[in-house]
Amino acid sequence: QVQLVESGGGLVQAGGSLRLSCAASGRTFSSYAMGWFRQAPGKEREFVAAISGSGTTLYYTDSVKGRFTISRVNAKNTVYLQMNSLKPEDTAVYYCAAHSDDRIRGPVRQADFASWGQGTQVTVSS
Repeated sequence: QVQLVESGGGLVQAGGSLRLSCAASGRTFSSYAMGWFRQAPGKEREFVAAISGSGTTLYYTDSVKGRFTISRVNAKNTVYLQMNSLKPEDTAVYYCAAHSDDRIRGPVRQADFASWGQGTQVTVSS
């Protein structure tokens, strides 16, 4: 079982930046891929970005490509989501999740992520 704790959310103006962090414990960090998801009010949770255990394979949803960057530092058991050029439509609770495998293939499926953090709120004002 993997325990995940997100941090770094907050309130930012449109065009601004935030960096989310997710600290993991409980299993060898490099042995599983990681993902970020988000859920806006009244909407279903959606995929944002994912990274393989080695950090060499990345996936992004189309709406964040070129603005968000997922990365990981296995020595620190931490995955990051750098969010630039934020838009009001990026407002959501952001969750990190641990995949069941170190590799990840598209399309990314939420059902393949076995452990989830509690979420961190990101609010982008216009």
